Amino acid sequence: MVTMMNNRSVSLKQIAEQLKNIKSALIFCHINPDGDTLSCAFSLKRALEKLNVCAKVVSPDGLPKKYEKLGFFDEVLRLPDGEVYDAFISVDCSTEGQMGEPYLTFSKHKNTFCIDHHISNSRYAKQFFVEDCGACSMLVFDLIKLLGVDIDSEMANILMVGVMTDTGNFSHSNTDQKVFETATELTKLGADVYKLNKTLFCSQPIERSKLYIEVMSKMKFFHDGKLAVISIFDEQMKRFNLTKSDTEGFIDFPMSIDGVEVAVSIFENGNNSFKISFRSKDVNVNEIAGVFGGGGHVKASGAKLNGFYEDVLDKLVFTVGNYL
Repeated sequence: MVTMMNNRSVSLKQIAEQLKNIKSALIFCHINPDGDTLSCAFSLKRALEKLNVCAKVVSPDGLPKKYEKLGFFDEVLRLPDGEVYDAFISVDCSTEGQMGEPYLTFSKHKNTFCIDHHISNSRYAKQFFVEDCGACSMLVFDLIKLLGVDIDSEMANILMVGVMTDTGNFSHSNTDQKVFETATELTKLGADVYKLNKTLFCSQPIERSKLYIEVMSKMKFFHDGKLAVISIFDEQMKRFNLTKSDTEGFIDFPMSIDGVEVAVSIFENGNNSFKISFRSKDVNVNEIAGVFGGGGHVKASGAKLNGFYEDVLDKLVFTVGNYL
């Protein structure tokens, strides 16, 4: 349980002023890192380094191969290294649970910050800035500008990774005017959308395509076709030698089907443990995820459920049905 007694909401300007006065920082990504959390962490790392701050990135699940290919993301720590840092900063982590084991170290530090764009953020850091927008990297971009450092083309590309991945390459419902304004700024600073798109969205191992076909062929429909469910099992991941990051974007296909209002992805994440992803066209899936202790955005949220697969599926079908 996170106590809010001494935690407070602050502005990005207030965070920037404090970061200008530190000598070292550890930046925390969420488990199963995606393009947005990595974008936030590494762009902020480079910005702080330009201020002569020693900055390192913690990613409990390492760095997915998909993002290694970009060449922008270097070494990550899977756990804090035991060194003393002036500040701990979490990026794109809505809850302490999303940080995984590193949260045990994060929570003990007297100077913690959280920058996040999920409306369900649990306000676990001593100081936090939460604003709903297309990508958390947009908030970090604003923070970096407040830090007053020069944003070179590499930093612009890193930030654009977050914008592109969290908006589904500018196709999700969170793609608003602010997203395009940010993308325009980053393009002017040197971000290459064509090259990023080619690597992020137009390049995949053949094993991923085989898994994709297998998963979609077993899609299930409920509530007169308003709910579509895909399931991805540990046995499949091992057979195709893939990781969870390789399944990014799978849930977009069921969302493209006429009549589907809510899409759910059930990802086996251990023995009788499943990571659930919700997407919707108009239904508030943040509320649905909240039923199971999760959360996120109105049209894109997540949760974790334990139990036998059949029981988990039944719970999800029943609960989603109450919102359709």
